[in-house]
Amino acid sequence: MADLAGKVALVTGGSRGIGAAVAKRLAKDGANVAFTYARAADRAKEVVRAIEKLGREALAIAADSADPESGEAAVTATLARFGRLDILVNNAGIYEMGTIDRLTRDDFERTVSTNLRGPFLASSAAARNMADGGSILSIGSTFATHVPLEGLSLYSLSKAALIGMTKGMARDLGPRGITVNVVHPGPTATEMNPDDGPDADAQRAGILLRRFSQPDEVAGLVAWLAGPDGRNVTGGEFTIDGGSTV
Repeated sequence: MADLAGKVALVTGGSRGIGAAVAKRLAKDGANVAFTYARAADRAKEVVRAIEKLGREALAIAADSADPESGEAAVTATLARFGRLDILVNNAGIYEMGTIDRLTRDDFERTVSTNLRGPFLASSAAARNMADGGSILSIGSTFATHVPLEGLSLYSLSKAALIGMTKGMARDLGPRGITVNVVHPGPTATEMNPDDGPDADAQRAGILLRRFSQPDEVAGLVAWLAGPDGRNVTGGEFTIDGGSTV
């Protein structure tokens, strides 16, 4: 497939899990891909090699999405390497659990800095430099509006805010043909939440299809939204959760 031939994508948090799957899928569909990583340099090198094996160019950028300068720096590095930016995927995020009577100001600042301020600033920098007709996507969570467990108030807050941000940016950027959408994964088999982990059976019992999503499946939805078939889709929320929120 070459739906994204000639395009350049930037994926935040692209060294593992959903982010790595998205980076590789966009490359498979024809894009050259830059991605950020916070710590896992070895994993980042593996993603670079995987993208290059697909015949595309890759750029790994060391950046912590909690740093307010990281979004603009990543966009600048992408432009310096590839000369353009067509797709931004805000994937980097952290998962901080704790009941409201135990969460601290530091927990709040850390979560909101990474999960909300990071996507906002990266999107702002991308929008200033993105060609008309581009795409901005954010990875949200079904916990944005469906909270089946205690201890999710802070994480849910940060993901729910992405919905309003997405709709507002879609209106701002619509006249330029830039689409803006948010994808809400449900239980997904990653290192943070393995489908054979101690809580997996309890999660699986609440999924209508009785299985976790795979990162590649989430990446497929992202690629569709970023590709030519998604050009008339903007301001939307897309849930991929096997029916866990029905």
